Amino acid sequence: MTNQCSQCGLCCQLFLINLNKEEYQSGKYKTQFEDYGLSNDFQKAKNFGANIIEQKGDGSCFYLRNNKCSIHDIRPQVCKEFFCNSKLKKFKKMVQQIEKKKLINKN
Repeated sequence: MTNQCSQCGLCCQLFLINLNKEEYQSGKYKTQFEDYGLSNDFQKAKNFGANIIEQKGDGSCFYLRNNKCSIHDIRPQVCKEFFCNSKLKKFKKMVQQIEKKKLINKN
């Protein structure tokens, strides 16, 4: 199985999306603390979680619409790197959480 996004939306429901410095400074994405003002200092913003994409009331990503990513073509780098079937060690726990959620949803 190759790495390909199935656009199931589970990752958008389960995980926080951390923007990298370039993404954060671009202003293209609505962030967690945007209403309180953005810091030009990325490290400071990162320390306080201000580089995290805004979440909806249910904890899902602000850009999740009808269980699909509404910004899929311009999604952040971390979203481009993650796949539900990833074999990369850094995503092992996330993949396990996705698999667990899929099992729960089946039952």
